[in-house]
Amino acid sequence: MNRKDYEEITMSSSRLGLRLAACLLNISEARRKNVVEKIAKAALFEEDGKEHSEVTVLNIFSDSEYNRSVITIAAPVEKLANSILAACVKAFQLIDMEVQEGIHPCLGAVDLIPIYPLSGIGVEECGMVARSLAEKLTIHVPGCSLFLFGEADQPEKQSLVQRRKQLGWFSRREFSSLKPDIGTMPNKRCGLTGIGASPYVMNCNVTIDSQDLTMGKKIASMIRGSNVDGLKGVQAMAFPHDGKIEIACNVESFEDEKPIENKGYMTYYILEHQYSYISPQSLEAQIKKLAHDQGISTIETALVGFTPQECKDCAEYALRKKIGEFWKKREGIFM
Repeated sequence: MNRKDYEEITMSSSRLGLRLAACLLNISEARRKNVVEKIAKAALFEEDGKEHSEVTVLNIFSDSEYNRSVITIAAPVEKLANSILAACVKAFQLIDMEVQEGIHPCLGAVDLIPIYPLSGIGVEECGMVARSLAEKLTIHVPGCSLFLFGEADQPEKQSLVQRRKQLGWFSRREFSSLKPDIGTMPNKRCGLTGIGASPYVMNCNVTIDSQDLTMGKKIASMIRGSNVDGLKGVQAMAFPHDGKIEIACNVESFEDEKPIENKGYMTYYILEHQYSYISPQSLEAQIKKLAHDQGISTIETALVGFTPQECKDCAEYALRKKIGEFWKKREGIFM
């Protein structure tokens, strides 16, 4: 989809007055394109086989080396849970963690179910939707196991990073001893799934022209929001990828009472709440600078899906035009 197409979407996506939310469903499969598409299409149909008229799959991003796909599903919040449920049921049928391979960390066939508000709904309600969906999943997929994060993790509201550190997500592939928040002890086929809600999180990956993983990890550490000189809201890891090093970033939206003076941050509003996030261009520029300081250039940048505003605009447009398979119009990206 080119810039002209997006401008058309922006202009024609009138305010529908819908309470919209999105899920960036992370599944541990990318090498079998037909399997990924079956999972995406499952989100568009009800149990009786009738197509959802108020659900759209906006994007599919698959990375073969990571063996991981992100499927962007958007709908009015009252319709979203059943759509995600259908996609997850199909994913658990088709993905077996006993044989899954890939360099990206993961614990579950369905590794992550994050729910984000887009318009007319708060993150707290998204958290309630996530908790309800977790309970439904244990009924529809006996043997699945889930941990909660963000607004679904009550009363602690621990972040996804906190929960992942507790569970050893960043380094573990053996999960049989992990205790889930909901469901049975993890089995080898389904693994352990994270489900929760938070303000929108973008995924943005920047490849540097180097095979030095230690240097990649150093750059990733320097841009993390947890670093005093890092970028607020950014979490980053470095992985070998196609013979180079990729800096894989989660870019969180955040509320802040103090105005963000750095012009590299973008803002948007939901229910009069102001959220900010570092723009993909500013993130790329900072990584490029840090890499250049080490005598390394950057090769490419991949935004996995959309910025928050793009996601909202595309969702409104797709729902208004009743385009369920919007990712085909956008030419979903398979790396």
